[in-house]
Amino acid sequence: MFPTTVAGSLPKPGWLAETSKLWPAWKQQGEALAEAKRDATVLWLKEQEQAGVDIVTDGEQSRQHFVHGFLEAVEGIDFEHKVKMGIRDNRYEAMVPQVTGPLRLKGRVHAVEARIARAYTTKKLKFTLPGPMTIVDTVADAHYGSRAKLAMAFAELLNQEARALQADGVDVIQFDEPAFNVFMDDVKTWGIDALHRAIEGLSCTTAVHICYGYGIQANIDWKTSLGGEWRQYEAIFPALAKSRIDQVSLECANSRVPDRLMGLLEGKDVLVGVIDVATDAVETPEQVADTIGRALRYVPVDRLFPCTNCGMAPMRRDVALAKLRALAAGAQLARERSGAAPAQSPRRP
Repeated sequence: MFPTTVAGSLPKPGWLAETSKLWPAWKQQGEALAEAKRDATVLWLKEQEQAGVDIVTDGEQSRQHFVHGFLEAVEGIDFEHKVKMGIRDNRYEAMVPQVTGPLRLKGRVHAVEARIARAYTTKKLKFTLPGPMTIVDTVADAHYGSRAKLAMAFAELLNQEARALQADGVDVIQFDEPAFNVFMDDVKTWGIDALHRAIEGLSCTTAVHICYGYGIQANIDWKTSLGGEWRQYEAIFPALAKSRIDQVSLECANSRVPDRLMGLLEGKDVLVGVIDVATDAVETPEQVADTIGRALRYVPVDRLFPCTNCGMAPMRRDVALAKLRALAAGAQLARERSGAAPAQSPRRP
């Protein structure tokens, strides 16, 4: 009951990269960098295990950014001549690479970190990839001429890597789609179709993560403009409920999303965000258990997975660790309130 997991990213140690930054500069080069990435991956696996997290991740320790960590392995993208582009419907601007030709993978993208993670834990392992729509919203298109066509091209590449990750022993593959909360009409016309292409042929558990973004100022400012209730999920959850995705990860803690919208995801596992990543204030176990209790009004007990609202990459490492412990302790308290026996952490057979 209530197996815990994290949305994806975890803070990079100070000996690997700059801290408390969304785009941290690496502090090593060459083989020293590769070794530091491996060490950080193993470190966070063990930190998650010791904190009591049930379904662990590599913490995205080998990626400078959750999207560009994938793009660096793709042919047909020009990183030398970046252009300024509005991101998330012009919520903020960034210098982004350009798609200048047909897209192809240069080779495996995340083989090293996936195999290291699989070798160092017996717990179920989740791996995250950027979703097709979110990638399209993070690059400039100078070749395909259509966001839908570009998304399908990226979905094909994502599917190739996802199949390889499954072969590496990954149990859950999650596609991160914060853009789903912005381009709601596109979600229904081509966004879910692109996700279906990305998961084609997979037998492992599949998930999509849809949130209101990292705890950076541009996202915090945007949230203040959304009014008393955040209802973006209402426009897309019915379509997701009919999709072939197994799990939906969403934001809940300290959120203005009406709890009842979780009820629109009938038939799906729901990864309920019970940890707020936009504040350094550490939740108490009671607060986490209370959020789980609210979600239980709309999500069946066997489909509720306590999770973080979003990735924790820009957060201080000590704060992230404390929040992981609160996540596990709060889930255990929720089990006790439900009269259940202590959970057995999901492990591979």
